[in-house]
Amino acid sequence: MNTYDLCVIGSGPAGQRAAIQSAKIGKRVCVVERLQEVGGVAVNTGTIPSKALREAILVASGRGTLMPNEHDFMSARSKSFASLLEAANKVIRHEVAKVASHFASNGIDVVYGSGSFTDPHTVRVTGAAVTEVKADRFLIAVGASPARPSNIPFDGQNVITSDELLRLPYLPATMLVIGGGVIGTEYASMLTALGVRVTLVEGRHELLGFVDKEIGEALQFHLRKRGMTLRMGEKAVSISVIDPPRLARSGNNQMAEVYLESDKTLRADCLLYCVGRQGATESLNLPAAGLKADSRGRIEVNENFQTAVEHIYAAGDVVGFPALASTSMEQGRHAACHMFGLQLPEHSKTLPYGVYSIPEISMVGMTEQELTEAGIPYESGVAQYDEIARGQLMGDELGMLKLLIHQETQHILGVHAIGAGATELIHIGQAVMALGGTLDYFIHTVFNYPTLAECYKVAALNGRNRLRST
Repeated sequence: MNTYDLCVIGSGPAGQRAAIQSAKIGKRVCVVERLQEVGGVAVNTGTIPSKALREAILVASGRGTLMPNEHDFMSARSKSFASLLEAANKVIRHEVAKVASHFASNGIDVVYGSGSFTDPHTVRVTGAAVTEVKADRFLIAVGASPARPSNIPFDGQNVITSDELLRLPYLPATMLVIGGGVIGTEYASMLTALGVRVTLVEGRHELLGFVDKEIGEALQFHLRKRGMTLRMGEKAVSISVIDPPRLARSGNNQMAEVYLESDKTLRADCLLYCVGRQGATESLNLPAAGLKADSRGRIEVNENFQTAVEHIYAAGDVVGFPALASTSMEQGRHAACHMFGLQLPEHSKTLPYGVYSIPEISMVGMTEQELTEAGIPYESGVAQYDEIARGQLMGDELGMLKLLIHQETQHILGVHAIGAGATELIHIGQAVMALGGTLDYFIHTVFNYPTLAECYKVAALNGRNRLRST
């Protein structure tokens, strides 16, 4: 029996930060990981693989991380899909080694195998051998996996989830993507960039319902312009694998077929199902610890990520939205600090969101819709990339940055961006918001020229003009 101050189940972003934070203050920590490599879903099948593939596509296009256009992708299309995946795998291997190194340098024990509770203070780990781990406190950070409804014929080739996409032996000529959330939108845009004829089916009338509406509309416009077909407000009634009619195929003998609620029938070489994710709690034997999960495998927690059992915490994708690696890291750290009596300032209102589609989008703070519903008086200030010298140099005709400003105090209430470097650019606004800055900061600050950061000054001046008119 191995006894620890903290046992973390799962080595993804939430588990990593909680384990390292606890070890830094002298606690004895163990991490239980069911995969053969540390890093969890984020490193092995989720965040890092998808972003690495995205960068490989952009680099193959000859434009690096800049804003690509149609002609820039011609060279990328001549690359084999396998070579792009190998470029992504190099990044994955590096990240796995880095996580393992951090655990080792902080004296954190790693036990490989599937963990399940036998009582509120004991976890049995079944791997190459059976090990029992006892701890004073636990953090459940097992993440989530793609939902796999039983009525859908997943076969790893014609009908797949995001986990199988990175293992496809060929690049399909046509692809159906069911679900316009973050994962579906990201992969749909990447495949479109590679010349795959993508049709995205989404039950709502907009992609990414949590983003600012204007930003979401700009993304949809760009995706359509690049050749993607968007079937919005459509629902899949049935999905099947069929023998294809006399159509061109790309390395496969069958096709996926979708019958929609509107009586439309769609076919493609491959179908990527991206509707929902399921918390990976099924094998944890939660009742033995006095816990239960909801129908989607998620665990309910309070503001400090504490479950109904006082000494057991949960963080990351397993607790639900926003289910981003960045927020999961902070949740894990917050949980570790709370369980060992360390206080943290509240930063929940300034957590950034990033969607690594092509083009990428990012946001921090409230959207226009949220401000309107809350009855908060605001004005917006907008800067288009094409009016910024750096935007012209990059050839980004779509990008924009928007500030949402309180009409009375002129504090920054939200920042929203789409275009090259959006997920980097957003952090300037995040810092100003966290420190209580107002519109004047951006108006009076000198930014390097030419940079995308100048968007903040242009947007601020635009906002000031609009405020004067009101």
